[in-house]
Amino acid sequence: MTAREAPAGVFVHPAGLCESSTVGAGTRVWAFAHVLDGAVIGADCNVCDGVFVEGGAVIGDRVTLKNGVLVFDLVTVEDDVFLGPNMVFTNDLRPRAGIRRGREDLHPTLVKRGATVGAGATIVCGVTIGEDAFVAAGAVVIRDVPAQAFVAGNPARQKGWVCRCGTQLRDLGCPECGRTYPGLGAD
Repeated sequence: MTAREAPAGVFVHPAGLCESSTVGAGTRVWAFAHVLDGAVIGADCNVCDGVFVEGGAVIGDRVTLKNGVLVFDLVTVEDDVFLGPNMVFTNDLRPRAGIRRGREDLHPTLVKRGATVGAGATIVCGVTIGEDAFVAAGAVVIRDVPAQAFVAGNPARQKGWVCRCGTQLRDLGCPECGRTYPGLGAD
């Protein structure tokens, strides 16, 4: 669909391509972004230049997909998530150009409400990133990330905890907004 055919309340840049009819009001699809038919995008999202969203991907409300983000089939991103520039999701643990696998061979990924995934991060399929978790720029996530966890590196390892506001916690309290998390990490 072009900007002229966009659902009511959805902006599609003249150089953007949005083939999905399931896009929420207030969402903006910018130049050179491509949203395939079958993708679901919620309300008030910002789909920046060069983003690719494959059919079968589900994006919640108020999600920011910065330039160059790649979201493939079976990736679900809940509300209020930030996806940094050039981060990428995968959905196939055994990709081969000469072998066509069916959707049943792909692995789903879930990013829960409020999480942040930094620039250039890679999220290997089959993981869950917990609520308000923070994945550092360039991290390679190969296992689940707990809620409120801060992870970094290749492979990504937990380095600490973060508040809902994004500030690193000290003694399970936020020096910025004052929230406390007394039960965090008490496994």
